[in-house]
Amino acid sequence: MIVVENIFKSFGNETVLDDISVTFEKGKTNLIIGRSGSGKTVLMKSIVGLIEVDSGAIYFDGRDFIHMSLKEKQELRKEMGMLFQGAALFDSLTVEENVIFPLQMFTDKSHEEKIERVNFCLKRVNLENVNRLFPAELSGGMKKRVAIARAIVQNPKYLFCDEPNSGLDPKTALVIDDLISEITHEYNITTIVNTHDMNSVMEIGEKVVFIYEGLKCWEGTKDDVLISDNTYLNDFVFASNLAKKIRDLQPKQGN
Repeated sequence: MIVVENIFKSFGNETVLDDISVTFEKGKTNLIIGRSGSGKTVLMKSIVGLIEVDSGAIYFDGRDFIHMSLKEKQELRKEMGMLFQGAALFDSLTVEENVIFPLQMFTDKSHEEKIERVNFCLKRVNLENVNRLFPAELSGGMKKRVAIARAIVQNPKYLFCDEPNSGLDPKTALVIDDLISEITHEYNITTIVNTHDMNSVMEIGEKVVFIYEGLKCWEGTKDDVLISDNTYLNDFVFASNLAKKIRDLQPKQGN
């Protein structure tokens, strides 16, 4: 579980995060949604420590992240897995070398143990016999699955996904959503997904946090999204034709 309390962040005279408090639950897919520029990316970067907040608190299972020493933060980051927008694979490295990279950096396992773990993670994301391929030889969906394998190779307690479906066709995006959800439940991970994809919200949004102009404007489940009377949320959600269709299919009150 990750608890964020009264987070403020400004850049110059612009307040980007304005007194945000939210609990991200363990074993669930927690989604942060909002328009571009709403502050959702700054919130995620603040949680992982890439951006230093002005005030507030962040707790990882009760551990005060903000007031940790640099060494303590480095140790905690070993418990984090990151899935970056666009996969962010190293083009000059093979699939195997990409996935093994965190193990090379942060563990003292033997080479055989590392390879065994790499192969396990690749099999878990339904990729086998691709170890020697380079990213340029993979489809967009395969790249994302390799990136997921790399993100979970250290058995993380916390998984952060930044726009995981960016650049993917709808069918492949569903595969990635399902994979993130399966891994979250299978390993009881605290997963935070930063997205503006309403299809992802409808598929895997067990907890949804809506950020509007730096404020936590709403939170609930994917089912709550469809019946919310929050004007700002509705303006964001029902810009999606799929969401409109789903809403229209909901039973009317009194029927």
